Amino acid sequence: MAAVAQFSGLRCPPLSSSRLSKPAFCSSKPSPARTSFSVAAAAYAITPAQKERQKLKDLFEEAADRCRTAPMEGVSFTVEDFHAALDKYDFDSEIGTKVKGTVFMTDVNGALVDITAKSSAYLPVQEACIHRIKHVAEAGIYPGLVEEFVIVGENMADDSLILSLRSIQYDLAWERCRQLQAEDVIVKGKVVGGNKGGVVAIVEGLRGFIPFSQISTKSTAEELIDKELPLKFVEVDEDQSRLVLSNRKAMADNQAQLGIGSVVLGTVQSLKPYGAFIDIGGINGLLHVSQISHDRVSDISTVLQPGDSLKVMILSHDRERGRVSLSTKKLEPTPGDMIRNPKLVFEKADDMAQMFRQRIAQAEAMARADMLRFQPESGLTSILRGF
Repeated sequence: MAAVAQFSGLRCPPLSSSRLSKPAFCSSKPSPARTSFSVAAAAYAITPAQKERQKLKDLFEEAADRCRTAPMEGVSFTVEDFHAALDKYDFDSEIGTKVKGTVFMTDVNGALVDITAKSSAYLPVQEACIHRIKHVAEAGIYPGLVEEFVIVGENMADDSLILSLRSIQYDLAWERCRQLQAEDVIVKGKVVGGNKGGVVAIVEGLRGFIPFSQISTKSTAEELIDKELPLKFVEVDEDQSRLVLSNRKAMADNQAQLGIGSVVLGTVQSLKPYGAFIDIGGINGLLHVSQISHDRVSDISTVLQPGDSLKVMILSHDRERGRVSLSTKKLEPTPGDMIRNPKLVFEKADDMAQMFRQRIAQAEAMARADMLRFQPESGLTSILRGF
C-alpha cells in the first residue's frame, strides 16, 4: 500500500506552499527572466518593410558585383554591335547636306541646334543670316525654332557640326535675282561702298556692282553712299559670283512712263531759294517756287519740308538733259489751297489733273483746227475739188 501511495504521489504530488514544490510549467505567473526576453524580442522584431529594403539592398549589391566582375553577362549584343547600330541609323553628315534641327539654346556667338545626331550642332552668328547681325535674335532665331540648316563644317575639338542658314538664303537670293532679271523689273538697291570704277549696292541681300557708266547722274561714290537707287539687272552669274546692275536703264524706264500732265507721288529732297527738288521714283524734279501755289510763296519752308510726301504734276520733261519740271499749283482746287490746306490738294490731285488734261486736249484740238484753217490747200484738196 505504501508503494502504491508513493507511486500515486509521483503522479499527483501534493500541493505545498513552498516555491520549490511548484513545477515551473504549472506556474500561473511568468518568471522575470522570461518576461524580459519577450520584451526584447518584441523590440527587435523585423517588419515587412525592413525585409523588402534588405531584399532590394541584396539585389543591388549583387548587380554591382556582377557589373564589376562580368558586365556583359546576359547582354544579347556587344559594344561593337551597339556602335554598328548607331552607324546604321545615323544621318549623312557630309558638308553641304541639309538637315532639320531644333534650336534649344542661344548666346551672343550663335545657337545650339539639336539635329538628332551623336552630338549637338552649332550655328555661328555669322552663318545665321544673309545680312550682318550682332545676335541671332535679330534673324528671328530663338529656342524652340525648327528650321532646315545646311552643314558647312565640323569642329574638330569636340566633333560637333557647324550649321548655316546664310548659305541657304544665298541660294534663294540668287534664284530671286535670276527671276527678277527675266521679268525685267526695277528694284531698289542701297549703296554701301564704292571704288574708282563704280559703287556697290545691296539687292536681295547680295552685293551688286554698278559701274559709273551705268549711273544716270554724275555723282561721286561718296555722294551716293547710303542712298537707294532704282536698278535693273545686267548680269546675274551665281557661278562667278557676278551681279552687275544698271541705274541708267531703270531711270530710262521711269522716264518713259512720265507723261505731261500725269500725277506722280514724290518726296521732298531739298529746298532752295528758287524751289524744291522732289524725288519721283529715282528722278529728281524741280518744283519751282512759282509752281507751288497760285498765291505768292515768300518762304518755301513754310509750305514744304524735306521728307514731306506730296503729289505733283509733270509739266515738262527734257530727256536729253534729264530735267523734269513739276507743279502743285495746277492741282489746287481753289487758288492758295497748297498753302492753306495741302491735304485737300493731295486728295483732289488726280481729279484736278484729269481736268487739266482735258483743257490741254481741248486747247490742242483748237490749235490744230486753226492750223488747218490757215494752212495752204494741200494737193489732196485740189484733187478732190477737181472731181
